[in-house]
Amino acid sequence: MSDILRIEGLSKRYGSVQAVDDVSFGIPEGICFGLLGPNGAGKTTTIEIMEGITAPSAGRVLFRGQPIGKGFKAKVGIQFQSTALPEFITVKETLELFSSFYDRPRPMAEVVELCSLADILERDNQKLSGGQRQRMLLALAIIPMPEVVFLDEPTTGLDPQARRNFWDLIGRIKAERTTVILTTHYMDEAQLLCDRVAIMDRGKILDIDTPEALLAKHFRGVLIRLPYDGCCSDALSGFEGLVTRADSIELQTETLDRSLKDLLAAKVNLEGLSIHKPNLEDLFIKLTGNALRT
Repeated sequence: MSDILRIEGLSKRYGSVQAVDDVSFGIPEGICFGLLGPNGAGKTTTIEIMEGITAPSAGRVLFRGQPIGKGFKAKVGIQFQSTALPEFITVKETLELFSSFYDRPRPMAEVVELCSLADILERDNQKLSGGQRQRMLLALAIIPMPEVVFLDEPTTGLDPQARRNFWDLIGRIKAERTTVILTTHYMDEAQLLCDRVAIMDRGKILDIDTPEALLAKHFRGVLIRLPYDGCCSDALSGFEGLVTRADSIELQTETLDRSLKDLLAAKVNLEGLSIHKPNLEDLFIKLTGNALRT
């Protein structure tokens, strides 16, 4: 599978701040690629350079092997985290307006079907719910039939049902072999939607691979988690691989039965204990030392 986008030696400096620091990676065509990082990690700057909105201080972005130029913007769709829609016109009128901007727009009926807009076509933009608004913004991003779609935290603030509906829409777009580049603060979303993820912090890529490969690389076995108030620190001092957080302790183990017996033998209170397989959120915290919303 060839890379539709390739980032080589990308750097961006704002005065004394190195926002992006010599980043390189490729994005195969037709996948959903997630760029994850805490606030200030450099992911927004990286995405803006990839979109052709911001110029890099060094490095380059290649689209199908060629440096991005004027024609590149006609091949991408962007759904920004915050976008103002025209007021006092309907969804249908907005779709018609944006379609008029392009020489060969996607057929209106196709846009409406893909983004499930049939029931709100006559509704004023000002009266859309959060989920309806995001569906509308995705529709505007795919009108030019882009080869790459950038989605910047598209489900932030949506209720669980609206989020799941939006995930279905992304699946439909991806089924057309459109490459989707996603930033999100929801790890369940990234693990479900993304074929590959890159975890970024302090301007650098910490690791990049499929979610499954990353978890297999960084974790073995399961995680035991216990509430922690500081009173059992002495009893736990002999356990290897123990991570202490503000309100919990976490133990990674490949021998669950033995670890539980050791905890009981150490007279550790097991009330509130939970056991789970490592997920992307666990990986993110392990690599960056931060929860995503910092």
